[in-house]
Amino acid sequence: MNFYIVIPAHNEEACIQQTLSSLVNQTLLPKQLVVVNDHSTDKTQQIVAEFTSKHDWITLVNTISSDTHLPGSKIINAFYKGYETLDNNYDVICKFDADLIFPKNYLEQLAFHFKVNEKLGMASGFCYIEKNNQWVLENLTRKDHIRGALKAYKKACFEQIGKLKTSMGWDTVDELLAKFYGWELLTDDSLHVKHLKPTGISYNKASKHLQGEAMYKMRYGFLITLISALKLAYKKGSFSLFKEYMGGFFKARKEKLPYLVSEEQGEFIRNLRWKGIFSKLK
Repeated sequence: MNFYIVIPAHNEEACIQQTLSSLVNQTLLPKQLVVVNDHSTDKTQQIVAEFTSKHDWITLVNTISSDTHLPGSKIINAFYKGYETLDNNYDVICKFDADLIFPKNYLEQLAFHFKVNEKLGMASGFCYIEKNNQWVLENLTRKDHIRGALKAYKKACFEQIGKLKTSMGWDTVDELLAKFYGWELLTDDSLHVKHLKPTGISYNKASKHLQGEAMYKMRYGFLITLISALKLAYKKGSFSLFKEYMGGFFKARKEKLPYLVSEEQGEFIRNLRWKGIFSKLK
């Protein structure tokens, strides 16, 4: 099974060597891996170059974009810079972050899951962060959600969902669209991936507003957005985040920003969200 990997990287000198080392030591090696050096001002490029000189299946792409860390557009634009350099001979396409350490059997185990289940469209392990000298689950989302840091898509699923959206919320709408088209998702709790930088550590206030904007673009509607914003803010321990999420939603609604999904897909997404909410209440 051919795995192609794209890793967007912006000022990742502290982490990317560990990420690439964990990938070159996989029991199942990727066929191609491209690192997109996205306007880094540190030693990211030099570190990646050391790996490209030793492994012909690793390549480096340099690009220039804003220094501002805006989740969604920046990282997905960088992803496409790398994706466009690849051929079409992959079975699974992965978008990985540059601050992860993968267990040695990570790709081999994903390959097993994809092979035994033809309906499996996306799969991943779980992110763990270091707290008090112990690696603990980074518990920000449902356990059946595949984190944006470690996405792996079967080719047919990736193409059917329209690939990745250049917007905040891309790592939620991809799953919702996969379900809309009848694909299954899998998270393997035996695969513990070390996440060296906790999610959101470099997000600014503007990016937090984009979370609410994304909920609008996915056609959640007011009530589901309200519930989702409360839940997310509670998990992150910040009521001010709730206000920023809702502010982003109302701003997007006032400006009538374009949606990420069709009306039919939006109805499916709302029904799916309500089903999840009611199941938890029971």
